[in-house]
Amino acid sequence: MSSDKADAGPGKPPMRDALVAAAFQLFLERGYEQTTIDDIVALAGVGRRSFFRYFPSKEDVVFPDHERCLADMTAFLAAGTGDEEPVRRVCDAARLVLRMYAENPTFSVQRYRLTKKVPGLRAYELSVVWRYERALAEYLRRRFTARRDGTLQADVIAAAVVAAHNNALRSWLRSDGQGEAYATVDHALAYVQSAFGGTPVPPAGEQPEDVVVVVSRRDAPLWRVVQEIESTLGRDRGSAH
Repeated sequence: MSSDKADAGPGKPPMRDALVAAAFQLFLERGYEQTTIDDIVALAGVGRRSFFRYFPSKEDVVFPDHERCLADMTAFLAAGTGDEEPVRRVCDAARLVLRMYAENPTFSVQRYRLTKKVPGLRAYELSVVWRYERALAEYLRRRFTARRDGTLQADVIAAAVVAAHNNALRSWLRSDGQGEAYATVDHALAYVQSAFGGTPVPPAGEQPEDVVVVVSRRDAPLWRVVQEIESTLGRDRGSAH
């Protein structure tokens, strides 16, 4: 079976990359709707069969790396040992999508602008986003099987992760890819981890504060609860020296 590299001659980009480059050149010059697959293959210097070897449709050439990214995300989630904190794990999985966008900021910004203009591409993008969300939800459902309302929790958290990630990603794209993509997404995902994760995430640049848990009778007087807290803090300080 031939590969992308095998299709490329010396000094030429792989055929898949050449098709994407040709497509976006024409989209920018003529517009998406006015560009045909025949136009794309003519500019790339290949035949229609070569186009369909890599892309089932014209829409797919706009999102050439999402299948690979979805496969990477699914593999990442499946590779866990089961000991990872589930919400942190799905947040880390979402960062794989960001990495795909950040690898080529110029292309990502061009695609963002094009998708905003073409309703059909917006609908296609929503279907892609839904597949990411489903992958996250399926992982969380497996991890939450023993929880009450585990399926509900999984679906809600997966939706929250996708919403937080996309909010930050679009903010970065609107800046023409000039902002700090990773910091922006990390900040957004920290909200999800704080709300749903096992351990709240402190704001960027801050150290987590000490947390003291005291178990007391419901009818215990307030002075006794305070005494227990002071006693616990005293032991902690003593052990630190």
